[in-house]
Amino acid sequence: MRFSMDNTGYCNESSTSDEDMVEIAGATLDFSTTEDVPPLDRDKGSGKAKVNGVPKLMDLLDDPVPGVGTYEDFNTIDWVREKSKDRDRHREITSKSRESTWALVKSVSDAFSGWLLMLLIGLMSGALAGGIDISAHWMTDLKEGVCLNGFWFNHEHCCWTSNETTFQERDKCPQWKSWAELIIGTTEGPFAYIMNYLMYVCWALLFSFLAVTLVRAFAPYACGSGIPEIKTILSGFIIRGYLGKWTLIIKTITLVLAVSSGLSLGKEGPLVHVACCCGNILCHLFTKYRKNEAKRREVLSAAAAVGVSVAFGAPIGGVLFSLEEVSYYFPLKTLWRSFFAALVAAFTLRSINPFGNSRLVLFYVEFHTPWHLLELVPFVLLGIFGGIWGAFFIRANIAWCRRRKTTWLGHYPVLEVLVVTAVTAVVAFPNSYTRTSTSELISELFNDCGLLDSSKLCNYDNANVTKSSNELPDRPAGDDVYTAMWQLSLALVFKMLITVVTFGMKVPSGLFIPSMAVGAIAGRLLGIGMEQLAYYHHDWAIFRGWCSPGADCITPGLYAMVGAAACLGGVTRMTVSLVVIMFELTGGLEYIVPLMAAAMTSKWVADAIGREGIYEAHIRLNGYPFLEAKEEFSHKTLAMDVMRPRRSDPPLSVLTQDGMTVEDVETMITETTYSGFPVVVSHESQRLVGFVLRRDLTISIDNARQRQDGIVCTSRIFFTEYTPPQPPSSPPPLKLRGIMDLSPFTVTDHTAMDIVVDIFRKLGLRQCLITHNGRLLGIITKKDILKHVAQIANRDPDSILFN
Repeated sequence: MRFSMDNTGYCNESSTSDEDMVEIAGATLDFSTTEDVPPLDRDKGSGKAKVNGVPKLMDLLDDPVPGVGTYEDFNTIDWVREKSKDRDRHREITSKSRESTWALVKSVSDAFSGWLLMLLIGLMSGALAGGIDISAHWMTDLKEGVCLNGFWFNHEHCCWTSNETTFQERDKCPQWKSWAELIIGTTEGPFAYIMNYLMYVCWALLFSFLAVTLVRAFAPYACGSGIPEIKTILSGFIIRGYLGKWTLIIKTITLVLAVSSGLSLGKEGPLVHVACCCGNILCHLFTKYRKNEAKRREVLSAAAAVGVSVAFGAPIGGVLFSLEEVSYYFPLKTLWRSFFAALVAAFTLRSINPFGNSRLVLFYVEFHTPWHLLELVPFVLLGIFGGIWGAFFIRANIAWCRRRKTTWLGHYPVLEVLVVTAVTAVVAFPNSYTRTSTSELISELFNDCGLLDSSKLCNYDNANVTKSSNELPDRPAGDDVYTAMWQLSLALVFKMLITVVTFGMKVPSGLFIPSMAVGAIAGRLLGIGMEQLAYYHHDWAIFRGWCSPGADCITPGLYAMVGAAACLGGVTRMTVSLVVIMFELTGGLEYIVPLMAAAMTSKWVADAIGREGIYEAHIRLNGYPFLEAKEEFSHKTLAMDVMRPRRSDPPLSVLTQDGMTVEDVETMITETTYSGFPVVVSHESQRLVGFVLRRDLTISIDNARQRQDGIVCTSRIFFTEYTPPQPPSSPPPLKLRGIMDLSPFTVTDHTAMDIVVDIFRKLGLRQCLITHNGRLLGIITKKDILKHVAQIANRDPDSILFN
């Protein structure tokens, strides 16, 4: 009986590969869309190949098959093969460029295409970020009122054009009406307060409901921060649709809605995801990047830098963030291109001017007082607080997310978002520091008090101040300052608790701004405490000599800035990129040393409590196949202890170089779920010849049936260089040497596992074959290594790549 592919149906089923399907940010979905896949042009070879009426023996080396060399969803790419393909392509272009002028032009355009792609990514990301900033600002203000001159104006723009505003009450103008004023005609009294409260909560619930509904209906991958998944994708994993056009559209819209709803989240992490989506979509315009997964990941590394550049207005910090935090492979060429792309994106954002202050950044500060050496002590204390809070936050958030995954809570994402939004809005409204957007809160906390500031935090006793002085001396705090400190203390507790349950919900949610808010509040409180201590006790030994009466010694805004850096460092474990982002964000170049001290301290303290940053913790929680380069492998195991098959397992599934028929191979493919098979000389000798990927094998057999006459289930398959003569009655053979990797990575069974892990990390391998005296013994895949590492750390090894 002839073996028919239609009967087995193995091509039609999405066979689970050696690296099984995963749950992405809680969305277990079947994405059949191939947005990021190079199209398989099946029509190229519809004709059958014959020579003088005799079926020609096809060699895939001579005639490449469409689809061979591509990857299935939820698989890891082969970095070595991709880099080798790119080198071959480059050699071919270089050799042809000497032959004709047209070939030389093509060679120059190929070299220039990378820079052009960076330009396009920078322009697109900058434009989207500007649109997101403007929309979020407008919709945040919409919760409190509306502009009569035009509903599309936010509060600040509405009052800019008014001639009836005073400097003291610059946020009040007749053109801006609160909801109470519009509905019941008054701004004073309990009814007006209740009406404003009610409208605030209703708008917040509407925005969050729209956000979570759009994410669920159109792009489940648009939820969360996106950085853990981008780290995994950059390490070589394939998640189809994660960086596709629908994800980009929905993430952009829902990010504005989520930020405007007042939830304790930021837009900075999701902007990295948005920029990477732009990079991935624009890659399709260039063949070099469309057809090579490794080259595409170089572009995505640069796009991650662009994301941070537009999120914070920090182009250099963005490049360093990509290098330190997200990238797996970051060659020098990618560094230059990231720098160029981040520059273009920052320039585009500056042209749009979303904050209306002709600056790239929202938190620009001007401190008039230099810091003193003794202030390093409170700065280090802020670092310790940031490290402890970061470690607490990671543990609490991971525990909550695990609970969400394993209990009924995970089945009602819309309800969860609405409940958290309702709690956030109800608790936030009475406190003016939690009612405003988190970005405005941080901006106010960073601010250095001047004489004309109307903020409660700047309500000092100004009796002894001359109006002409630019630098204000330390002064006794007024009643409003103490009220503000109480409100900030309550805001601190609220932010610390609510951020734990908000991060990881089914809406786009970043962590940078909430973490900075927690640190900025703690820093400002400490700064005011230090300022008052210096004012009332300037004769103490620690203040004597540098803080005389009537001098401006302590700047509370600087403490807020240092605290923000400490808490962000404690949560993400960034150091170099964090300090650069902070000084680009604020313009506080001379405060690098306090920022460095706080960032380094927070990292040391947080690492002492728990080694993982928030993104690594989420990667592990979701079971992504990510080999962390920062972790050290210290156990004395050998390759033979980890390889498969184990002693109790059935023997390794292998192909022989010349002894198998099409039916044998198809049966092996149907009965196993491995993503590839070693090729040996024979079952008896087990001498290794090469390695063939399951997908390549499937496509090649399928293609041969269409294009080559006479291929039946009894046709022999050869992986040898020369095909031996066949009996006249036998069907034509199939030669598949072209799809075989002739130089698979092999190590001996006595190789130490720390060396094997290093090889996997540095070369980005999918699998490594184990031999003994040249004979094939077994195989180690990336998944085996991750399971082994989990087992050693007393974690559940089956948590790696669960379905």
